[in-house]
Amino acid sequence: MLIIKKLKSLFLVTSIALAAASCASVNGPSPDHDPFESYNRAMFQFNDAVDRNVLKPVAAAYKDYVPSPVRSGISNFFSNLGDILVVLNDLLQGKFAQARDDSLRFFVNTVFGVFGIFDVATHMELPKHHEDFGQTLGTWGISDGPYLVLPFLGPSSLRDTAGLLVDAQVDPIYDISDTEARYATIGLKAVDTRADLLGASKVLDQAAFDRYAFLRDAYLQRRKHLVYDGNPPQDENSKPVAPTNSEEDQLLEDDLEKALQ
Repeated sequence: MLIIKKLKSLFLVTSIALAAASCASVNGPSPDHDPFESYNRAMFQFNDAVDRNVLKPVAAAYKDYVPSPVRSGISNFFSNLGDILVVLNDLLQGKFAQARDDSLRFFVNTVFGVFGIFDVATHMELPKHHEDFGQTLGTWGISDGPYLVLPFLGPSSLRDTAGLLVDAQVDPIYDISDTEARYATIGLKAVDTRADLLGASKVLDQAAFDRYAFLRDAYLQRRKHLVYDGNPPQDENSKPVAPTNSEEDQLLEDDLEKALQ
């Protein structure tokens, strides 16, 4: 019954994403991608307030008081669980060689890395990949649809929101039977992720006057980059990006990339 329920959810959100294909193209970010800008800006302000007043202080305290080796182990553990979703989306995208490598990575880290607490696989030249169902829909030719800012979760699109719903159906964390343990695990993952991205806050503060527009455009460009595995089709209206020479600028870009993964 659980499998049937998940398949029904998969069919539902995939149908929603297919409907989104008629709403927008896969071209580069532009105002056409943001028909709900008034709502999105309001939600952006809400999320920003929650982050500044709740999540960021908790994450800062977590980083200050939890030893670095413990934090690394927690991050590695959640990353290892995430590799289950990566493998499934590898297969759905037809990336069979990558699915083999990512399966081996999960096996190595689970067995020899003590359930993923230690990232043994990276040292064996089995790198971490990032694949989700939103990217899978993109590889199937489904356009991203309108840009959306989700409560608490932040930047997304209609297609990626559908992808989130599907990924949640197969995420092991959401299958934890004990309600308190499930929400505690979700909360720990959120705090650990935010702590890892504390440096990314200065990216938005320094990058542009309009923080909302900057994050929107950066998100859409990043998702397009991921869907096409770093080789998106050239947009005639896109402008070439000047190379980054400053080491500080490069660090800011790295922080931003982490925040958008």
